[in-house]
Amino acid sequence: MDKRKPYQLVSREWKPEDTVITLNGVEIGKELMLAAGPCTVENEEQVFTITEFLAKQHVRFLRGGAYKPRSSPYSFQGLKTEGLHLLRKAADKFGMAVVSEVMSSDKVDELCEYADILQVGTRNMQNYPLLRALGKINKPVLLKRGMSSTVEEWMLAAEYVLVGGNERVILCERGIRTFDTATRNTLDLGAVALVKQLSHLPVIVDPSQGTGNRNLVAPLSLAAIAAGADGLIVEVHNQPEKALSDGEQSLYFDQFTDMMQSLIQQSALRNKHFDFQKPRLTEAETTA
Repeated sequence: MDKRKPYQLVSREWKPEDTVITLNGVEIGKELMLAAGPCTVENEEQVFTITEFLAKQHVRFLRGGAYKPRSSPYSFQGLKTEGLHLLRKAADKFGMAVVSEVMSSDKVDELCEYADILQVGTRNMQNYPLLRALGKINKPVLLKRGMSSTVEEWMLAAEYVLVGGNERVILCERGIRTFDTATRNTLDLGAVALVKQLSHLPVIVDPSQGTGNRNLVAPLSLAAIAAGADGLIVEVHNQPEKALSDGEQSLYFDQFTDMMQSLIQQSALRNKHFDFQKPRLTEAETTA
């Protein structure tokens, strides 16, 4: 180990080759992944409508919040266990894997029951009891960068999970808080290129949270892939104007399909393919 670095296991000096996480027929880190879905699960009709649409686009990862950490205690906090149940039910019907946020260490077991990838949100990046608990599970962890965290602090948060024995960590740049208020956050694509040099872990980008503006999601998605990102996680809604959370940054269905075509062209420049470009899994493969 390189004693000069405060983090070790996440470093390329410890593991020069890229980490590849295989899930739902996708080699994350080798192929480009696309996770999509609503910011928040609102009801059964909503989640099934969105999931069916995404499945028809060959998307393999369904994102959705059941437990929602909101800045205001008066904002919608999510459907909790009911939301997880709906996500799992919809994902199973359409052969998709579930990505959902875990907010505390006492909810890890419940999330493991319903989700395939456990997401750590920006507010919990330095929740060390949670990170230690996630180091003990046998499921991938999607670790979002803290809104005011340095790259080194982000790497150290991932180190907590790897030290616990779980090497299946996906890093996610989701924008940081800066002086500029023109966008919700400042999407730091320079950090994506840097972290790809520093770490062997897959790095994806969340342009929805990163900008807070649905009209900026597509161009920043293309820029993220050009910068070396291993994938994207974006918000999609069947009726964004009626969304209970973050409707202004959620893509309409037609925006999403248009973006996918542009992503195919962009990925070709890197000699990589998105997971949605592969044929759909058979029923036997989805249940394997």
